[in-house]
Amino acid sequence: MAIAEVSEYEDADADALTIGRRIRQLRTERGMTLEQLAGAVERAPSQLSMIETGKREPKLTLLRAIAKALGTSIDALLEAEPLDERAALEIGLERAMKGQTFRALGIPPFRIGKTIPDDALRTMLALQAEIERLRDERAATPEEARRANVDLRHLMREQKNYFGDLENQAGKILDAVGHPGGPLTQRTASDIAAHLGFTLHYVADLPQTTRSVADLRNGRLYLSSRLSAKGDPRTAVLQALSSRILGHTEPRSYAEFLRQRVETNYLTGALLIPEGHAVPFLQEAKANRAISIEDLRDAYSVSYETAAHRFTNLASVHLGIPVHFLKVHESGTITKAYENDDVNFPTDRLGSIEGQMCCRRWTSRVVFDEDDRFNPYYQYTDTGNGTYWCTARVEHSSEGAHSVSVGVRFDDTKWFLGRDTTNRGVSKHSVEVCCRRAPAELEAAWRENAWPNVRTPRTLLATLPTGSFPGVDSTEVYEFLQAHAPA
Repeated sequence: MAIAEVSEYEDADADALTIGRRIRQLRTERGMTLEQLAGAVERAPSQLSMIETGKREPKLTLLRAIAKALGTSIDALLEAEPLDERAALEIGLERAMKGQTFRALGIPPFRIGKTIPDDALRTMLALQAEIERLRDERAATPEEARRANVDLRHLMREQKNYFGDLENQAGKILDAVGHPGGPLTQRTASDIAAHLGFTLHYVADLPQTTRSVADLRNGRLYLSSRLSAKGDPRTAVLQALSSRILGHTEPRSYAEFLRQRVETNYLTGALLIPEGHAVPFLQEAKANRAISIEDLRDAYSVSYETAAHRFTNLASVHLGIPVHFLKVHESGTITKAYENDDVNFPTDRLGSIEGQMCCRRWTSRVVFDEDDRFNPYYQYTDTGNGTYWCTARVEHSSEGAHSVSVGVRFDDTKWFLGRDTTNRGVSKHSVEVCCRRAPAELEAAWRENAWPNVRTPRTLLATLPTGSFPGVDSTEVYEFLQAHAPA
């Protein structure tokens, strides 16, 4: 923290607590009473007591005087870490008492006296952490996840899926490593890691619940040595580094976890397909009426899904084209969705799209029946909300086949390759008879003579994975870091 920023803390209470404890510890080490220090800096003892307990933020002039009286520097007083474990425990409990958990339980703040044993402080902090864990576990239900996802999708629609601050972050990083444009190489990804103070380490025993593990203490980023066989090795590196670039901290809610994941994926896409180079490329394609997701994919050597996602970031703001995006599992379940072109996606009562069944008449479902997987599939679909044109491809992963599709309103089809397709469909998924209900003749013949054994999705009845980072086995991660840390 710069000296000029002493009175402009982002978290004034936390900084004031740390500074106050350092002042008290340094005063005690030097054998000074509160009255003696107060006299040396010409302040009342009560005023210094408020500073030492973190209840008042010291001004720069007073900090200079205190540092001089204690025979130290301002930098020493502004150290982020406490001087010893006792101070760390006191600061942790002070912060906890000002937090939501203590307030919700109706526990009033109290003075942490010197006579309170360290073990008592540790116990209170452990209890507070366990209460927060249980509260998060109760909140981590499928309904909570759907609500968070709906809120996030509304934000993305409001901003046309474009986040200027993330684009700026990507531009600064690429400028710092001298990236000239075009496909981002694996070497450049390593240069970005070095620029951020990390070395890359590929290991065979990466915890199964993780894509990467960052050792923040030693500046080491661990990735699976089997990455190259599974997919683009650049993506895992950039996703891990994006969290560091964005300064993400431990998520406090599932909504924050989702937001961080979206920001990480967005920044990764912006690094792989830089705005400054991709926008002229797309604008030229629009001028030639030849926009193609495949061409964007090939120009930057990325997956079709990455190119499709990135197109939705740039299309509305830079090309003036509203779009929609869908990722659909081979079972018909929608796993990802975005729209700002008024397409009528199926939703549940909360407004959530993810988890709903995609209409079998849509491009995203029809493409699974196509034998030609080399060329893109195009289709016009008449809906109750107008006619839409979509382009789609099928990609495979460990979770099975997925279709990835990008679509636009009929009026915007003129800018795209594939607009001359003769494939047409009619979807009225808002009407039950469209595809969610079997044809009357089939239903009459089989409804009383069929009994399928339902394959219940694992997540239907279970709560979402809990923990600081949902789905991650923390113990496994910590044991991994301990085993791989430099001696």
